[in-house]
Amino acid sequence: MCGIVVVGNYLEELSKNDDKIKKMTSLLKYRGPDNEDFLWNKHCIMAHRRLSIIDLKTGNQPLSYTYQGKTYHITYNGEIYNMIALKNKLLELGFTFSTTSDTEVLLASYIAWKEKCLDYLEGIFAFAIDDGEKLFLARDPLGVKPLYYTIINHTIIAASEMKCLLSYIGKAVVDKNGVKELLGLGPSLTPGHTIYKNIYSLRPGHYMYFNDKPHICRYWMLKDKTHTDNLAQTIQKVRHLVIDSVQKQLLSDVPLSTMLSGGLDSSIITAIASQYIQDLSTYSITYEDQEKYFQSYDYQTTMDDEYINEMVERYQTDHHKIILSQEELVNSLKTSLIARDMPGMADVDSSFLLFSKKISQNHKVCLSGECADEIFGGYPWFYKAELYSQPYFPWMRDLDLKMDLFNEKVKSLNLKDYIIQRYRQSLDEIHTKDKKKQLIYLNTEWFMQTLLTRADSQTMRSSIEVRVPFASTKILQYLYNMPVEYMFYGDEEKGILRKAFEEFLPEDIAHRKKNPYPKTHSPIYTQIISHKLKESLSDSSNILYSFFDKDKLIEFVESEGKSFQSPWFGQLMMGPQLMAYFYQIYLWGKIYQIELEF
Repeated sequence: MCGIVVVGNYLEELSKNDDKIKKMTSLLKYRGPDNEDFLWNKHCIMAHRRLSIIDLKTGNQPLSYTYQGKTYHITYNGEIYNMIALKNKLLELGFTFSTTSDTEVLLASYIAWKEKCLDYLEGIFAFAIDDGEKLFLARDPLGVKPLYYTIINHTIIAASEMKCLLSYIGKAVVDKNGVKELLGLGPSLTPGHTIYKNIYSLRPGHYMYFNDKPHICRYWMLKDKTHTDNLAQTIQKVRHLVIDSVQKQLLSDVPLSTMLSGGLDSSIITAIASQYIQDLSTYSITYEDQEKYFQSYDYQTTMDDEYINEMVERYQTDHHKIILSQEELVNSLKTSLIARDMPGMADVDSSFLLFSKKISQNHKVCLSGECADEIFGGYPWFYKAELYSQPYFPWMRDLDLKMDLFNEKVKSLNLKDYIIQRYRQSLDEIHTKDKKKQLIYLNTEWFMQTLLTRADSQTMRSSIEVRVPFASTKILQYLYNMPVEYMFYGDEEKGILRKAFEEFLPEDIAHRKKNPYPKTHSPIYTQIISHKLKESLSDSSNILYSFFDKDKLIEFVESEGKSFQSPWFGQLMMGPQLMAYFYQIYLWGKIYQIELEF
């Protein structure tokens, strides 16, 4: 896992602005603490920060390969899990290799098959390849690894994080559309968009050729197929697909670990990984005094500890329980914001950042159960009609209540219409009336991207690589066409997944109700974040005043978040978590010196 920077202009020679490129690259030092290198050509500049996972000695980048008298260059972030099979194909075609890295295999694959190489790749990736005449950029099908870009006067600048592009541009401008994204859709974003003016994200499953202008194509898309397997065959196929994905993602030249919450998804990953790795290390997260203050509610009915202990005992893992304090949870809101380059999921981000930092003390690679809910139907909006029947994204609640918090200038942007427009645009991309297919598509294109951005930004800030075996195109494609009664086998959310792995898990875990990522229930956290937010209101330049009705903002803060009784996003962002989100917006305005144009 790494960080990349690319600058390309094929109409005129690039000026060798060493300081500017080196400053951009230095911003990625957490993504790649093990090595830094540059490639300077007249039409393309590449930079790379490396976190060494595979081929520790000879896998540095940017990497060059000469074939039939022509030299190609690559800078790449990711892992190609089927690199050995691909390498064998390429050896048969006459390619030879000087390293054991997947980087060289990826570059040779492009030389052999051009953009068709993407059809062969199994993995997570964002990369750029220069052949002296044009630039080729691509991103993995499900968007596990990020790639942002901007185009200025026939020059493309691309990087793993938005902060690199903001540094190149020299300012952070948020225009009318950016405000709509932030306040209407945030922390999710329209595919391909960011909150910053003229900064874009290459969409998952897309590639771009660039010479004088971008030529963007979609290379992967869910397909409608007839599901021909009976129930018994479907259960067996799901088991095979998940085991195969986990097994392939154990490829590493450094020790691996797993995140273990005691929930269904992480327990499955741990159970499978332990079949291949002896004395597997596992990690869990909780908060100071969680036992004292925990309160069951609709979405989080039980604590995790007893279930984690069951898994640790059954699979004899080397377990590490990470306990976070309320103070460090609040204090890390700033760093987690900087890692994401925009207001994110508040303490869901900051806790994940701290969790990742603890893991990084012993491991560089960790497998997570992320993405199973979006693919297998784990969220309540997959089966609650009042949520999936609303005319906008099912993870949003009470839009009118939300809109009432904003000032008149923001209200004039008609955020609700913008949300509905984006919702309909996404549904138009798949041309189906099948509600289950619509929900899977919406969740993988939107909700899952928000969580994957969180996972990538916070783990890479901590210099670890997180792998997400459930984010597999093979698994997703199979579930997409599966009959809904199979998907919810036994009238349980993720029923088919539970059935496929019931022999791998203790019975109470196999049928444990989905619980979201754990949040703190401590009143101390509420007190600390409430004080911080109140303190920010004394700053007359607080960007919150540019967005919210002043009286309602003050009422919200004075009530310690109780005046807004609806999740802002998903299931978690309300009360103290929503105060933390507002505080992140304040910090973002200050740190990034945001210029608003609306």
